[in-house]
Amino acid sequence: MSDFYQNGIIANFHNLSDRTVEALETELIGFSRKRKMGLILPSLFSELEGTALTSIIDALARVPYLEEIVIGLDRADRDQFLHAREFFSRLPQHHRILWHDGPRLKAIDVELGKKGLSPTKAGKGRNVWFCAGYTLASDRTLAVALHDCDIVTYERGMLARLLYPVVHPRFSYEFCKGFYARVANGKMNGRVVRLLVGPLLRSLEHVFGQSDYLDYLNSFRYLLSGEFAMRTRVMHDMKIPGDWGLEIGLLSEIYRNYSPNHICQVEIADHYDHKHQPLAEEDGSGGLNRMSNDIIQSLYRKLATMGVNLTSDSFRVLKATYYRNALDILDFYHHDAIMNGLTFDQHSEEAAVELFMQCILDAGQAFIERPNDKPFIPSWSRVQSAFPDIMQHIYDAVEEDNKGHDV
Repeated sequence: MSDFYQNGIIANFHNLSDRTVEALETELIGFSRKRKMGLILPSLFSELEGTALTSIIDALARVPYLEEIVIGLDRADRDQFLHAREFFSRLPQHHRILWHDGPRLKAIDVELGKKGLSPTKAGKGRNVWFCAGYTLASDRTLAVALHDCDIVTYERGMLARLLYPVVHPRFSYEFCKGFYARVANGKMNGRVVRLLVGPLLRSLEHVFGQSDYLDYLNSFRYLLSGEFAMRTRVMHDMKIPGDWGLEIGLLSEIYRNYSPNHICQVEIADHYDHKHQPLAEEDGSGGLNRMSNDIIQSLYRKLATMGVNLTSDSFRVLKATYYRNALDILDFYHHDAIMNGLTFDQHSEEAAVELFMQCILDAGQAFIERPNDKPFIPSWSRVQSAFPDIMQHIYDAVEEDNKGHDV
């Protein structure tokens, strides 16, 4: 059970009464008569071979109010796609798999690429973008949720709580973000949120001054959660990054398009755990190193569009300010862990802070060296203006892949 915090600029929904999943689902069934709901699942084929996604699909098969489930499948050859069709066939809801590596969707991708409208990088952003396009083309839902496929603590109440604020007939929320405590196996997780994003947002305000945008980001309890829901129409004009900056970029788009009283967050779990990233791969790249670099650049890009003057000198000041803030906050987490009987590896925590400190400089250098980067995938409204029949092409391609034998 959480607190009843309402001190930010967006609404917070808490788990104050341990209301049953069945009670929430009964209401959602009622809402679904006029407000159809969907779910997007961005997935790698490798996740079909793990235990987390199997448990997720078993739980979703018991969800009574979903109209449609859209699965984005990456890194799958023909045999793996056919296996995926069988794997997801136990879902009783209308469901479709977007086989991104299949010939039909790749042909569409090539056509979009000829006009510079195709995502340039493979990854979650691209996966989500195509799934959003199909969801708009399908036109079956008023609201859609999205969550990852590696949640090892998944239960269907997460989805019910995520969708509830955007489909309740007396609420006017367009977007809802999930939050939770990242505690598992007797220790705190979520290093990027705890040790990078939190102290970095505080440091950005120290260096560049008060900002409504930074106040907005600071209002989110778990900024990088991959679980959110929105009215389907929101996806028409949404520009999202194709890299690890997806969550920050999405929140920035919501901030640009909607007032805070149409945005909320909801506690969806007491504890949450999923696949963990290493600090870096053996070559020093990848892992949390790459993720952090992309996230920081996403913040820099947004601040630059708001008129903030970012220079090499300011990045060095920001790095020093961040380091002091991060060490102070690290002490708070250490003491919190002691009081709750959790293990706390101070050496690895400080090593993460040192890596993130270097990422602040590296991301700044990359930002300065590549001023003409176009990090955002074009919105679907722009794509439709260039290709008026694109939605029908995507819809037909997905239908043929899912129903046909000539794949």
